[in-house]
Amino acid sequence: MTQDNANLYFRVRDNGATVYRIDTENRQRRLDLAQIAVVNTNNGQIKPHGDEGPTPAEMDEIERWMTARKATLSERAIDDIFRAIDHLNLTAHWAQTKASDDELEKFTDPLLMAMHDLRMVLVRKKSDRIGR
Repeated sequence: MTQDNANLYFRVRDNGATVYRIDTENRQRRLDLAQIAVVNTNNGQIKPHGDEGPTPAEMDEIERWMTARKATLSERAIDDIFRAIDHLNLTAHWAQTKASDDELEKFTDPLLMAMHDLRMVLVRKKSDRIGR
């Protein structure tokens, strides 16, 4: 994700980010980061931090970042599902062609339970969609 506003830095963390204002106007001519907010992408909260919170322009930029971040995370979640499908296919091939009895014994029960759980959820959700 590129950063359009060169005056803000977003340190990504679980459920959001810590937002810093980048300051280059100092005697040492080095980059200083001043924390101005904490963002929670799950609930949309933006909590100002410190004496100088975000300016209205920075709030707009933070909100744009949150929208873009949510879209990125959503795309990644869908990609993870397709990767899981690939892994299931690769696992089936490995189990059929290369796995020993001892190797199969290590994961068969937990994998079958996880697949059963997933199947129950998918069938229930599909039934709900068809019923609407």
